[in-house]
Amino acid sequence: MWIYVGTSKKPKDILVEIVKEVAPSNSEELIKDKDEDQLAHSIREFLVERGKYLIVLDDVWDTKVVDFVKKAFPNNESQPRGDRIMLTTRQRRVAEAVSAHPHNLEKLSKGDSFKLLEQRVFGKTRECPIKLRGYGNEIVDKCCGVPLAIVVIAGALRGCLGESEWKLVKDNVGKHLINKDDNKSCLKFVETSYNHLPQQRKAAFLYFGVFPQGFDIPAWKLILLWVAEGLIKSDLQGSEIEEVADTYLSDFAGRNLVMVMQKRSNGQIKTCRLHDMLHEFCIIEAERISLFQQVYLQPGVRVFPSIEDPNTSRRLCIQSSIPYNFIPKDRIVQHVRSLLCFSSDQKHIDLSNLEVQLIPYAFPLIRVLDIQSLIFEFSEMFSRLFHLRYIAIKGNFTVLPSLFGNFWYLQTLILHTDTSRSTLEIREDIWKMLQLRHLHSNLPVKLPPPPTSTSKSCTSCLQTLSKVTPDSCKKTVLAKVCHLRKLGIEGQLAALLGKSTKGRGFDSFQELRCVENLKLLNNGWSEELHLPPHFFSLQKTLNKLTLSNTNFEWSEADMLGQLECLTVLKLKENAFIGKNWKPKKGSFSNLQVLQIVWAENWETWDASNRPFQSLTHLVLISCYDLNAVPHELADLPYLQEMRLMRTFKAVSSAIEIKSKKLRRQDPESSIKFNLIIFPPPSSTN
Repeated sequence: MWIYVGTSKKPKDILVEIVKEVAPSNSEELIKDKDEDQLAHSIREFLVERGKYLIVLDDVWDTKVVDFVKKAFPNNESQPRGDRIMLTTRQRRVAEAVSAHPHNLEKLSKGDSFKLLEQRVFGKTRECPIKLRGYGNEIVDKCCGVPLAIVVIAGALRGCLGESEWKLVKDNVGKHLINKDDNKSCLKFVETSYNHLPQQRKAAFLYFGVFPQGFDIPAWKLILLWVAEGLIKSDLQGSEIEEVADTYLSDFAGRNLVMVMQKRSNGQIKTCRLHDMLHEFCIIEAERISLFQQVYLQPGVRVFPSIEDPNTSRRLCIQSSIPYNFIPKDRIVQHVRSLLCFSSDQKHIDLSNLEVQLIPYAFPLIRVLDIQSLIFEFSEMFSRLFHLRYIAIKGNFTVLPSLFGNFWYLQTLILHTDTSRSTLEIREDIWKMLQLRHLHSNLPVKLPPPPTSTSKSCTSCLQTLSKVTPDSCKKTVLAKVCHLRKLGIEGQLAALLGKSTKGRGFDSFQELRCVENLKLLNNGWSEELHLPPHFFSLQKTLNKLTLSNTNFEWSEADMLGQLECLTVLKLKENAFIGKNWKPKKGSFSNLQVLQIVWAENWETWDASNRPFQSLTHLVLISCYDLNAVPHELADLPYLQEMRLMRTFKAVSSAIEIKSKKLRRQDPESSIKFNLIIFPPPSSTN
């Protein structure tokens, strides 16, 4: 029997529905004057008399329903009958209250999606005309494999045979899915999910609408924007409030409100995307509550919508090409707090007509400025935007001017420079930005030493330095940024790790107390490099390490194997060299993810000492000379996935490991093993 639950039904309502299904003729008599326990008892007795049963509780929103069902219909393990109760839900937390490993419904494939659209539009006996197939494929791409979305769109296309009609639907998929005038649209389903969100998280969800439709959103950027915009409701500050923001994003994913496009090696969300119908809902609802305003020209209109209303125009976002400038030249718009425009390879928009130099004049109280889609030039007026908390800019600059020292409230600075130089120089004034927490750049930045007058107690708030030059890692600099959690170093690493320094270049790293994520990226040929003894100063905090082109001997990897907190290790482009690697016994005891990319001349991997006892994911890319993956990996208790790409010689050993894992795998085990090989072999087991 199928019982729809939804958001409003209470446990007793569910039991009443079940009674009406199993005993329609005398349901009133069975229901009258009975409480929940009595109703459940009556249902159990009735069902036992009628043999096995399957009850489906559809669209469950509350874990209390799960607890109630378990109590009302307990398992009879002594006399199992094969009865089943199935729940469907949109929320992972509800599903996991039933089972630690619930079944996740897969999206329809592109082929199945098109077939469903075709049958709904033309019936089962007719095919889609060739001239419309291109539009049909683009439409189902935008539906992202969601059957309900495809069925709703098919309703809009039924009876349409003209290319112009199909193109119009293709360009407005989201609007068709969220059509408030169509009772068959998806609006009510989206509204239910939105209304079920905690009140303090609704604005953060609607903020997804500032990104263009179909845009892959970097999770780190979204989180920093949320914080800068004040959308994370918490009494916490600094890294703690960013962790709260991360739980927001995980919650939205768990509620199936956002699609996770990529995950990090530690399982966290790397990029995400909004379905077109949810994006359209965010635009509509955000406009209703005046969260942000889109700046665009409506069809047939030559005038931009006004940005003069302080209630509706505090946050401005640009998601389409701008045929002419809308930033006022002759007046100040003091209420504007945010200006956001995103363009990428996914969706290029023309913003060449926008007069960027007018921003400081027109929006003097702006706090959030993300205009990496534009070419930015520094000006003296720009330095007067004292309220800025978040800056993301792109330009052809080689030096970050001293005017940045005026941004006392700045939390995040994202720089992309098109200069031909290999580094970006930053002046001493950066140390005046006492609230700066994240500095991201596409080139390694050259940091100045802090002023000698600055006391050591006045440390920087910096948490992220995505790329710095090796000569920036002086003792005075690292003492100033001692709270760093993420550090990337790119350039000639001989100054830090060269044989001639005898490890002394790395002494300054003892100043870092909190670093969790470290990247060491060596550029070009240099003298012989070695891991210094002081690398152990990081062992209490370092959990993710990336090495590239460092050419360490494999024997030095044993030092990394002793880092007790290390969970993710990425070795790229000859991070280690040599023919053989044999880790020591018990090494890498907490390592969960190991990625090795292009290890030239590496032939033998000996794991007879049983290292990697916590390993869950192994990735081998372009390890052309590796003869085999160690057969001992089949015994690792937590190994879930092996991925081999262009590692041809080791394929047969990986397949053998897969066979062993599957033979030993308990069907009830929570750990399932997966082997991915690319290019796929001609025949696999």
